[in-house]
Amino acid sequence: MPLRILLFDDSDPLRLALSLLIGGTPGFAVVGNFAHALDAVAHIQAHTPDVVLMDIDMPGLSGIEAVAQIRQAGLRMPVLMLTVFDDDERVFTALRAGANGYLLKHTHPARLLDAIREVHEGGAPMTPAIARRVLGWLPAPMSQPQPELATLTDREREMLEHLASGMAYREIATVCGITVETVHSHLKRVYEKLHVRSATEAVARFYGHPPTGPDTRK
Repeated sequence: MPLRILLFDDSDPLRLALSLLIGGTPGFAVVGNFAHALDAVAHIQAHTPDVVLMDIDMPGLSGIEAVAQIRQAGLRMPVLMLTVFDDDERVFTALRAGANGYLLKHTHPARLLDAIREVHEGGAPMTPAIARRVLGWLPAPMSQPQPELATLTDREREMLEHLASGMAYREIATVCGITVETVHSHLKRVYEKLHVRSATEAVARFYGHPPTGPDTRK
């Protein structure tokens, strides 16, 4: 079954371009696209998407406010922000509202498609510069030992280092000379060993922080 994608963006040309890109790629289907997010909860309930792509600056209701409403309604599907804004306030507020990832609109089409797959599988894709700043928001390293880190293999540690740099699963696979499916398997084991639910939490734990930064899995 293809991944069902719902789009919210007030730019007609961009919505058309995204619909053509995503809908024309095997394994994906665009089930709806809308110029505002005023009825986002109703649209999601009607179309039951696997992933939502959400702009921020839209008429009537911002994408960040829409994400908060989506979570308040108890809807749990991943929401991936796709926006021109890269300031700390919007990034932080979007993630705190319940967004699962944050990409800028200049993201390469192939990376966007990878990010949609990644967020659906429990990851937290971000533009590399955004990912580095999110890590910078984390509190000081924990002083107590974290025995679960000792259970990671060298390969699993390598996966986390690549994630921290903002690399997509497909990019990690290419650099490491393995398949994307193998990357998925490694990271699934990492999440289980570290008792976390997202890439951001896993990287935070790996670098000695408690997983209490902006919660990307609300």
